[in-house]
Amino acid sequence: MLAAADALFAAADQPMSVSMDAIAQAAGVGKGTLFRAFGSRDALLDTLWAQRLGVLRTSVEGAHPELGPHAAPQVRAQAFVAALLEFKLAHRHLIRAREAAPQLLRSTHYLWMHEVLQTQLSLAAGLPESVAAYRAHALLASIHIDLLEELMAQGFSPQDLRQHLREHVASMLSPAPAP
Repeated sequence: MLAAADALFAAADQPMSVSMDAIAQAAGVGKGTLFRAFGSRDALLDTLWAQRLGVLRTSVEGAHPELGPHAAPQVRAQAFVAALLEFKLAHRHLIRAREAAPQLLRSTHYLWMHEVLQTQLSLAAGLPESVAAYRAHALLASIHIDLLEELMAQGFSPQDLRQHLREHVASMLSPAPAP
């Protein structure tokens, strides 16, 4: 079922047009089976996303020299956002489908990304929790797939995106201005 869904999302010009009916038909199962297995289209997308995101999560939670818990917070924040950009560029079809769905900011994957980034921003720059939370959201918004695809349509190369993102993350790692 997941392979069928992944193939349909990859082939779709408009990921929101991929229905549970189409996924069930492509998978050779009934629509009820699909809903019993996943509960909703968003849950199916989250399952696909979790499969792809697993490698990154393992690196962040493990001993990866730049992403793991022993890396300096500045290094880890830069590496984490860079890894998210690469993840999104590599899995654009899936990301387009999930980021267009409602409740993205409440999905377990977004909440995990936000928590990792907020923690690193707070540690790296000594930011108050509310400032680090805002900056984490702002950084994640800067790699939203709609924005990335618009920038690429305007002529930005993936290398350009990487460079601008490094600069953006660096600016977010600076201490909060005094009130």
